[in-house]
Amino acid sequence: MIQESLSRLIKNKTVMIIAHRMRTVTDADKIVVLKDGVVAESGTPEELKKKDGIYANMMKTQLMAADWSL
Repeated sequence: MIQESLSRLIKNKTVMIIAHRMRTVTDADKIVVLKDGVVAESGTPEELKKKDGIYANMMKTQLMAADWSL
């Protein structure tokens, strides 16, 4: 619900989102991944998934963690 509201509010605007949960940025037009304060990679979510770099590894890690249970 919050994500849908934000999507409506930011339509046709440039917005910078800082996120740790990957689902927050899956609909972004462009993602910039920083490592130690330096741009490590950038591109669309699809481009970054195919690149198999930091973004792709974070996506995989969070998807695996979603299946964890105690």
